[in-house]
Amino acid sequence: MSPPPPPFGRGRKRAAQALDAALDDAELVAARAALVQGRWQAARSLLVRTGDDWDRRGHRVTALALEPYSAAWARDWLLAEPDSVDAAVLLAFALVQRALWGKEKPERAREACRAAAALVPADPTPWLGLLMLERDPGPAGDIERLFAEVRRRYADHHHAHHLMTARLAERHADAGPDPLHEVYDFANRSALHAPADSPLAMLPVVAHAERYRVLAAAGHEPADPAASGHWSGRRARQVMKAAFDWWLEWEHEGHPRRLVDLNFLAHAKVCEGRGAEAAALFHRIGEHATPAPWSYPDRDPHSAFRAARATALGTA
Repeated sequence: MSPPPPPFGRGRKRAAQALDAALDDAELVAARAALVQGRWQAARSLLVRTGDDWDRRGHRVTALALEPYSAAWARDWLLAEPDSVDAAVLLAFALVQRALWGKEKPERAREACRAAAALVPADPTPWLGLLMLERDPGPAGDIERLFAEVRRRYADHHHAHHLMTARLAERHADAGPDPLHEVYDFANRSALHAPADSPLAMLPVVAHAERYRVLAAAGHEPADPAASGHWSGRRARQVMKAAFDWWLEWEHEGHPRRLVDLNFLAHAKVCEGRGAEAAALFHRIGEHATPAPWSYPDRDPHSAFRAARATALGTA
């Protein structure tokens, strides 16, 4: 039996403080609200309209799957439409999220992703789900193989590049700071080979933040990112300046995950001490904060974001 719709009440206040994975996608917010109440038809229509816009499809499926009862509603959808590829992909992602929360066996989620991938061979989204499940950053892990499967279907997949950057940053954590670490080379190469209007131009900034997360967790950097010298070196300054200059010239504001990159860039500018540049980014971000990198290395992202924004806007 499907679960009942969630009750109204005290959870509302906590939800208002949560960081919304939907970002500024109003259609996604509406479809998700319907899904929460057990009305999966809105999610169906949303994913049909999304089509093969792979970055947007990955973003929307991921956000829908974060709802606690999305697996149950996806199963209802599959009962009504057994041949629905979108329902199979949503169910796979719902199981991926449950596995990441420790509420589902990872292998069961992997099986669901592989089944969805078999139904729609051209879609990189099921392979993105498999990549999300891969936690081993070591050389023996499957991250390179899974990332290659995503790129074979869509070479510039935004979320997959972010996941790959995070995993590569975790290698050789005990070795301490290394300006030649492989994650920097990966990010630079990815940005260089991406289309001119691709937000993958921001990937070197992401790599810098992900490496800070790893170094701080290992005790090589202070727990306060603004107190770290990680953003003050010559190489770091060059990366941040190039990314900010690129953003000033960027004319394509429709990318579904662009706010993820703007959060990374705003965080970098705060840590770099460039308040005016950070303020410009905060104006563009509005209320759409993202957990990463404001949670790095072990902070409450909502509080960290609001404090940094208040300081940058001169309202602290």
